[in-house]
Amino acid sequence: MKLGLQLGYWGAQPPDGVAELVAAAESAGFDALFTAEAWGSDAFTPLAWWGRETSRLRLGTSIVQMSGRTPTSIAMHVLTLDHLSGGRVVLGMGVSGPQVVEGWYGQPFSKPLARTREVVEIIRRVLARKEPVTNPGPHHPLPYDGPGAVGLGKPLRSIVHPLRADVPIWLGAEGPKNVAQTAEIADGWIPIFYTPKTAGMYQPWLDEGFARPGARRTRADFEIAATCHLQITAGEDQRRAVVDGLKPVIALYMGGMGAKDQNFHKDVFDRMGYDSISGRVQELFLSGKRDEAAALIPDELVDDMHIVGDAGYVRERVAAWEETGVTTLLLSLRSADEVRQVAALLA
Repeated sequence: MKLGLQLGYWGAQPPDGVAELVAAAESAGFDALFTAEAWGSDAFTPLAWWGRETSRLRLGTSIVQMSGRTPTSIAMHVLTLDHLSGGRVVLGMGVSGPQVVEGWYGQPFSKPLARTREVVEIIRRVLARKEPVTNPGPHHPLPYDGPGAVGLGKPLRSIVHPLRADVPIWLGAEGPKNVAQTAEIADGWIPIFYTPKTAGMYQPWLDEGFARPGARRTRADFEIAATCHLQITAGEDQRRAVVDGLKPVIALYMGGMGAKDQNFHKDVFDRMGYDSISGRVQELFLSGKRDEAAALIPDELVDDMHIVGDAGYVRERVAAWEETGVTTLLLSLRSADEVRQVAALLA
């Protein structure tokens, strides 16, 4: 199992100390650097900015929101960055949720699985550069001939020859149908709440995708990149503080990332067996009682989702994640010293 540094997306301001984090990951033997986007910072620019100081790390997005750009625009970003980095890009994409897609990007959210399949197909045609790119739609028709079209669109082929015609595409997916489609059409999967305890829930969904005619990968060469917060602590008091500090983030995803009647993240927690508390967490969070919502998050959920403890415990838990089939563990770390400490512990 490889290690990746997960930078995530920005808060109100760009984070401090990132250059030092990235340099430490490059020198300490990490395999990859990943960035994200929500509705503020984008995923590609920080990857290009900080990735320029690296020569070995794979540069990945986890995840690019598909509704924020047309498929050909995403392909242009990937093609450009792959050249600049010497062939180190991993394109991680996802559909996001209706609140972001319709509220921020002004695009319809309907039929997310069909849209995902279409976006992946178009990007692969651009990168293959075998012929001018066309697509019948219905989501991304090329050339466009719908309302407002002037009728002059023509199929085009990328001016730039891609460095790699087959850049890895990993998809963020949560539900059974989306995970199965990911196993069918993608090179890897970026689960949001994959844990050792619940890994078995996903295996039938993945197997369904691998078994479909024309599936792109098999379990043997399919990547699973799971994210967690890893922190080596000294003593129970420090561990307790870290665990309690992670609960508000879990409460945010369980109760606040989505509408009351459509929260895909809450659905995942329900499938994980936390349906007895998720409704109350959502109710409290949406009513502004965030501290009370966080207080309902049990320690066992934090311990399953993240790795916090002494060195021996961390080694044991990392091995447990690896045994479930995770090929890359994406870690959120706070300092260059932590990066080096984790790398030395897990070497």
